[in-house]
This record gives sequence, C-alpha cells and structure tokens, in this order.
Amino acid sequence: MNGAATNTAGVVWLVGASTGIGRALALRLAAAGWCVAVTSRSRDKLEALAAEASGPGRIQAFPGDVTDDAGLKTLVEEIEAHAGPVDMAILNQGDYQPMGLEEFDPALFKRIADINYLGVVNGLAAIMPPMIQRGRGQILVTASLAGYRGLPRAAPYSASKAAVINLAESLHPELAQKGVSLRLINPGFVKTPMTDKNQFKMPFLIETDAAVDAIMKGLDRKGFEISFPRPFAIIMKTLRLLPYAVFLRLTGRMVKT
Repeated sequence: MNGAATNTAGVVWLVGASTGIGRALALRLAAAGWCVAVTSRSRDKLEALAAEASGPGRIQAFPGDVTDDAGLKTLVEEIEAHAGPVDMAILNQGDYQPMGLEEFDPALFKRIADINYLGVVNGLAAIMPPMIQRGRGQILVTASLAGYRGLPRAAPYSASKAAVINLAESLHPELAQKGVSLRLINPGFVKTPMTDKNQFKMPFLIETDAAVDAIMKGLDRKGFEISFPRPFAIIMKTLRLLPYAVFLRLTGRMVKT
C-alpha cells in the first residue's frame, strides 16, 4: 500500500478495481479528489493502477479476496486505520462465463456465485458495521441488467446478479433507517475482458469510459439504481414486466438449435 493522501472528497473503498470498469472508475474517482482504497486479488495490478493516479497516495492498494469474509473485515479495519473512515464503498467485483445446456456444470455456478453474490455479502458484512456505527455512509453494489430476467446461456451469471438485486432491495430499508444508503449499479454490455468472452453481437455495447461516465453522473444524483445504457435499460425493464408466455417466446428465439 502507499502513503496516506489528503482526502478532498473522502475515502472510497472500491472492490474489483484491477480491470475493466473498476480500474477506470478508480482513476476517475482519484481525479475527482477521492482517496481510493482499491481491492482485488492481484497486488501487482493494484500497484500499477496506483502509479497512474493523479497524485501521490491518491489510490492506495489493499489486496484482498472477496471469498474471504474474515479477511475482508480485517481489510476494512486496515483501510480505515490508514486512510480514514470509508465514506463510500463500491462492491464491483464480478466473474462471468457463458454456459449452454450442454456445458451445465455445478462447479461453474458455485464459482460465479462465490464472487458475484457471496462476495458482495462478505463485502457488506465488512463495511456495514462501521458505517452503521457512524450513522452515515454510502454503499453501491454492482449487479447487471442481466439480473432482471433469466437469459439463455447466462444462467450462472444472471442468477448471481438477480440475487444481488434482491439482496440490495431487501437490505435497503433497514440500512436507510441507520443512515446508510445502499444503491445498485446495473450496467448493460460494456466492452471489458468479461464481455470479450461472448460470441454473439451484444446490443447497445458501450466502451468502459462511457460506463464510468454514467456511474459518476449517478453518484451525483439520488435514487436507488444507476442503470445504463438507457435504451437497453428500458428494454430490460420492459421484459421484466412481460408475462412468462410472451417472455419465454422471445427468449426461445435467442436459442440457436
């Protein structure tokens, strides 16, 4: 980890910061004056990210594994002892692997769930107590528009993201009473190493910088959900309202025989 920085905007804990949206978001937050404590399993990638920051110590590396619940609690204690109280936490980690019926594998479901869903649970368990004790703070968890409804060949991923959405909806009212804001980030298709695994044309695919633009704008606004790109979010929200007879007829057309 690097030396402490003067906190202009406050301290943010960003999990899943070594690649993709998380990496670009860390740099943008640092440029906006935040002291950014970044976490992923790769110390080398985090330290390389910290070296790109807009000022010395503006990004600080705190390697950790989201599947280690006790380790994350210790990590939050280290961050707060070193950088100060965490004002905002962004639990952004994610894993993805497309899976057709012929590749159905319980081990893949477990791997994805351990990171995408239980990793969020572990992060919440680490950051909620100090925020509740202070009576303030903001937590954002990254789910996906794919969590709105089950999509073909994405069962492990869609299910894990649906769980994150449900989790956030369930916890929001009680946390709000404690002075802590819990919010959702629901991206569509963003060009990252994860979406590079897809072999189909992704609708409304956007670049990483556009996704970060949407998140930064969302941070300045109130509301439970930050979803983007807007046209795809509207389509997915509409699918959420369709009766099963119509929805399954549509998704059936997506499956090549």
